[in-house]
Amino acid sequence: MAQLLNPIRFDNIKGDVFGGLTAAVIALPMALTFGVSSGAGATAGLYGAIVIGLMASLFGGTPTLISEPTGPMFVVFAQIVLDLTERSNGNETKALAMAFTVVMMAGAMQVLFGLLKLGKYITQMPYTVISGFMSGIGIILMLLQLPPLLGYANPDGGVIGTLGKLPELLSTVQVPELIIGLVCIAILFLTPSRVKRVVPPQLLALVIATVFSLVFFGGESIRRIPEIGSALPALTVPTFTGQDLQVMFVDAGVLAMLGSIDALLTSVVADSLTRTEHDSDKELIGQGIGNFASGLIGGLPGAGATMGTVVNIQAGGKTILSGLSRAAILLVVVLGAAKLTEPIPLAVLSGIAFKVGLDIVDWDFLKRAHKLSWKAAMILYSVIILTVFVDLITAVGLGVFVANVLTINRLSKLRSDDVKAVTSADDEITLPAGEAELLNQAEGRVLLLSLSGPMIFGVAKAISREHALVDKYRVLLLDLHDVSHIGVTASLALENALQEAVDAGRDVFIVGAGPKVLKRLGNLRVWKQIPPLNVMESREEALVRSLELLNLPVRQASVTLAEIDPR
Repeated sequence: MAQLLNPIRFDNIKGDVFGGLTAAVIALPMALTFGVSSGAGATAGLYGAIVIGLMASLFGGTPTLISEPTGPMFVVFAQIVLDLTERSNGNETKALAMAFTVVMMAGAMQVLFGLLKLGKYITQMPYTVISGFMSGIGIILMLLQLPPLLGYANPDGGVIGTLGKLPELLSTVQVPELIIGLVCIAILFLTPSRVKRVVPPQLLALVIATVFSLVFFGGESIRRIPEIGSALPALTVPTFTGQDLQVMFVDAGVLAMLGSIDALLTSVVADSLTRTEHDSDKELIGQGIGNFASGLIGGLPGAGATMGTVVNIQAGGKTILSGLSRAAILLVVVLGAAKLTEPIPLAVLSGIAFKVGLDIVDWDFLKRAHKLSWKAAMILYSVIILTVFVDLITAVGLGVFVANVLTINRLSKLRSDDVKAVTSADDEITLPAGEAELLNQAEGRVLLLSLSGPMIFGVAKAISREHALVDKYRVLLLDLHDVSHIGVTASLALENALQEAVDAGRDVFIVGAGPKVLKRLGNLRVWKQIPPLNVMESREEALVRSLELLNLPVRQASVTLAEIDPR
């Protein structure tokens, strides 16, 4: 792995600074939105955006990646805060302290993932599960914004609580806040593309909707962002009890996995735009340090942000200086311009978050999943439902389990086709002319059991089935020429077939086994039943020996037994 701290280059100052500035403009409204909506406060969102971006740039493995609180990470963190508040009997201060400890634990796990070089495995999850998980998070994000858009704080109980309270909230909607939120959403949807290239629509919506609220509803009682302290953050002492540790550990694991997947997928996007290749393991270390530091100062967790990364690259960012510039600009905003955020209505932030949730949903795949495969559609919609109405761990765990079972079943069927047992030359196994003639001369008394490819555990049944199809043979010839790997379960099935043959008084030959396969068979103590002379490389030699053992004449073979072994 490369050196821990990334070197800072100054050969692209203009592009990097402009890229960092553009990314900071996008990060500001998102950080405020996620901070307020999570219950941790706008300051937590801003601190998270600054610290995670700074640390991920200094220690990460993708120079152009912009890291900050993201929609998926916000949803999980908000649920963690909600759950810990319930466990703390409504003590929000204690719950937030524990939640920030969870963020630190998640960061430590990500660092461990990187040190163990798990980067290349993190994103190897079925797309149906990733799509369903992300779409479920997007739906949760949208549902959680409905109460704020209607003028109320989020009720207890998360999504279920929100849906239960929705009829009551609709009957007593706060019209001014609903109008402000709808104006914000309309701006996000209707901003022309040529304007988006100049000003991020989130910032445009934030400013215009805020001015709109002051002009038309200045005298109304509108809920606005609480005061943001313009001071450097204080360290948060890790807080937990022994009873809470198990729950916090699971929550940290979810955050760590989600943050890792989110960041590495965004790194792939950055690679495609810059035509470079990121270091996955180093990126995990950078993300982990960033999240640990963010939790330490009371900031939200984060990951690589696709939108910020894309605009950074498009604006000219090429090195980590862009990420450092962005962090510095946001820090100046927090220290010097915090007062400017106070007029922002909470309904505006909810409108922005609602649009983020809408964008997270994988609409393209949702529309065509059923056309690709009904199994894929089943997994996709099941993961979405479980994510929204049960919990994230159950959704991902069950989704991965079902997807892997279906994949293993399909692979097993394909591999089973590579297990063939014949007693005469036919179309099942293609043999050279000489070998085919030898097999035919055996008159059905030699069973050729041919295996090819990797023998995973799903082919154990096929080995047993093919071997059991023929029961009148006298010699078993096991052909392993094309076997690259043999798993434990397949090895045991093979051992049973060989043992049955030996117990029945049949002769057994093993042909063409490579060193790894021979070692695996040796570990099963196969050699106690099979003489070493019966393990050979040539299939033709084994066929000739089989005919000799059967006292059958050898005719028209390309070689004779004497030519193979003069003894």
